[in-house]
Amino acid sequence: MSDTNHTPGRMPLGSVPETTLLDEQVELQNAPQPRVSTSDGSGPVRTRVAPSPTGDPHVGTAYMSLFNLAFTRQQGGQFVLRVEDTDRARFREDSEAQLYDTLAWLGLDWDEGPDLGGPFAPYRQSERLDTYRPYVERMLEAGHAYYCWCSKERLDQMRDRQQKTKQPTGYDRLCHGRTREERAGLPGFTDTPVVRMFVPDDAPLVFDDVIRGRVSAPRPDDQVILKADGFPTYHLAVVVDDHEMAITHVVRGEEWISSTPKHILLYQWLGLEPPKFAHMPLLRNTDKSKISKRKNPAARLTWFREQGFLPEALVNFLALLAYPPQQDAEGNDLEVFTFEEFTRTFDWAKVNPIGPIFDLKKLEWLNGVYIRQLDVGEFATRLLPYLHEAGILGENPSLGELSRLKLVAAQIQERMSLLTEAPALVAPFFVADDQLEIQDDARAQLTSDAAAVLDEAIRVLGDIDDHGGGVLGTGGGWVAPTIEAALRAAIVDGLGIKPRFAFGPLRTAVSGARISPPLFESMEILGKTSTLSRLRTLRDSL
Repeated sequence: MSDTNHTPGRMPLGSVPETTLLDEQVELQNAPQPRVSTSDGSGPVRTRVAPSPTGDPHVGTAYMSLFNLAFTRQQGGQFVLRVEDTDRARFREDSEAQLYDTLAWLGLDWDEGPDLGGPFAPYRQSERLDTYRPYVERMLEAGHAYYCWCSKERLDQMRDRQQKTKQPTGYDRLCHGRTREERAGLPGFTDTPVVRMFVPDDAPLVFDDVIRGRVSAPRPDDQVILKADGFPTYHLAVVVDDHEMAITHVVRGEEWISSTPKHILLYQWLGLEPPKFAHMPLLRNTDKSKISKRKNPAARLTWFREQGFLPEALVNFLALLAYPPQQDAEGNDLEVFTFEEFTRTFDWAKVNPIGPIFDLKKLEWLNGVYIRQLDVGEFATRLLPYLHEAGILGENPSLGELSRLKLVAAQIQERMSLLTEAPALVAPFFVADDQLEIQDDARAQLTSDAAAVLDEAIRVLGDIDDHGGGVLGTGGGWVAPTIEAALRAAIVDGLGIKPRFAFGPLRTAVSGARISPPLFESMEILGKTSTLSRLRTLRDSL
């Protein structure tokens, strides 16, 4: 169809068939209307998190989801997961599945989303392209938006010139008010235009923020709202989707404060009621820079599971960022608390707008606390994926292996901060005696009396009956208290070696390492035959 069939300056949006203005008006009238909370805070609260599937999910997605969800659950509302996949150049197909997996792992469950559906489906922006068209056409008709035919090269030159001459950066409106034919006669023309919003001089730059109160933002430039490929930019899509999905509170990072005037303008032009805005402080590295996946592996949400963090510990940690600890009945601070406890007392007024430091040492401490709180059976179960990945246990361990693992787990639980520490501690209990490797640092710390210590241990342990009860440390025979008493009498008292040095060679022989689970309990778990075999193997190598 020829351009001359359109109003001057107008042309079809991408390759999508045109609709008449009447069609657009009907479509707008039939669009879902928001159920906005009333000014006194009553009414259904609806929040959302809207990540882009452009790589591993960012830890900030979990951070925003946590605060959104706590408020929503407290208010009895709905939490929406929306996938903003309009950046096709950076789109990664596996990213969306990772998003579902990591948020579900953390227990941050959503009520509506691409995987669950819901009353405002679809929840992927790439599947909503027809939804945005009537809004763009409406702004073009009213003069709030215009076509821009500037090529990328022309825009790059414009920005370079502005920077060199220290002018304010932003689009210079070369295309505003011109028809396609008029613009084609000027340099830097491209056949495929974008649509820009026309920001007036009196654009509203001050708005109310749930966390920060009255906020001022810089004046925006003429932002692109529809790209040349027919996909909306974030700024248009987020306004349309939040309206059509009845979102009442937009909780997002403070980097979006500067974009809020653009969004408020779009709400005003389209005659829509804006939601309440809450801009959370950005997560920062220890050097106070913004945490990013490019510079900090901890910015990747998948990294925490890889490193052996418990999901409940990470949720607790994220809740402490930008928010004070919980308090007990006496007013004492409690840094360890559940999501339910966080939700029950949640208050936006308590959010600290200063960007919190992402302190991994604090997270490791919290993780250790949560590990020690687990039932030993549950703790052993949490270890299985890491032991399987390390090749220590198969996918379907036998009952005997699981029984031994539970005994070992009880010995290492108090010593661990990360689940990834388990394979090194557990491996000696699941390796054949003749396959146990003595680590170099463990062998290097053996002293000149190691041979005598091993000889004496072999002698006295050989005299202990090879029987005992089924519960570790009880029942007589080959049990930890009996083993310990015999070794102390023979080595500490008999050889006159101080306790801190007496058992080093035995630990090395049994585990192959300098650091291991408790020695006497390890010997009991291994049994008399394996213990003596390992002691003799090390002795023979000296």
